[in-house]
Amino acid sequence: MTHPVRQARTRVKICCISSAEEARLAIAAGADALGFVAGRPSGSGIVDDATIRAVADEAPPPVASFLLTPHLKGADIVEHLRLCGTNTVQIVDHVDPAEHAVIAGALPLVRRVQVIHVEGPRTLDLIPVYEPHIHAFLLDSGKPGGSMRELGGTGRTHDWKVSAEFVRRSRRPVFLAGGLNAGNVAAAIAAVRPFGLDLCSGVRTAGHLDPAKLDAFMQAVREAG
Repeated sequence: MTHPVRQARTRVKICCISSAEEARLAIAAGADALGFVAGRPSGSGIVDDATIRAVADEAPPPVASFLLTPHLKGADIVEHLRLCGTNTVQIVDHVDPAEHAVIAGALPLVRRVQVIHVEGPRTLDLIPVYEPHIHAFLLDSGKPGGSMRELGGTGRTHDWKVSAEFVRRSRRPVFLAGGLNAGNVAAAIAAVRPFGLDLCSGVRTAGHLDPAKLDAFMQAVREAG
C-alpha cells in the first residue's frame, strides 16, 4: 500500500552514532532514529559491527536504528543485518531493485531505505524504479558517478528544488540529508517539506556529537514545525 505521507512534525535521524553515549545524547535530545555507518567508500563516522549491535540492542522503542551498509547484494546485506541487529537498512548506493526483494524475503520486518543522490532533475526518474520495493527514500548530496565517488557525509547541500519535487511525486516518505545544520534547517523544511531529516557533521565538533549543536538543531526543527 502506498499513498502520500502527512505528518504533524518533521522526524530527525542523527547519523554517525559511534557509541552508547552518543546514542543516549541523541535520544535525550529527541531524535527519532539513530544511524550507524558500517563502512562506505567516502565519509566519516565508521563504526564496527559489534558496537552497532550493542548500541542498537539498547535503543528504546520507538527509536529506529539504521544500518548504513556498504553491501550491494541482497544476500550480503541480509548477513550484515543479522550481525548488527538494526531494524532498518539504509542502502547508500544504487542497487538492482531485485536485491530489495531478497532482503524482504529473508528479513520481512526490517525496513528498507534507498538513498538517492541528488545530482539534477534526472534524479526524479528514479522514483518509479525503487518506489515499489522500499519503505522510504533518503535524498543526499553524494556523487556516486564521479571519478571520486561520494556516497554521503559530504557536508554539502544540494538543489532543494529538485528535492521538493521529489517529495511531491513520491508516495513513500522522504528523508532529506546533506549539509543540514541549525542555521539552515528551517529553510530546508520550508523548501522541501520532507518526512524527516538526516544529519551527521552539522551536530558534531571535531568528529564528536556536540550537545550544544544538537540541542540548537532540534530546537530549530521544533520551531520550523
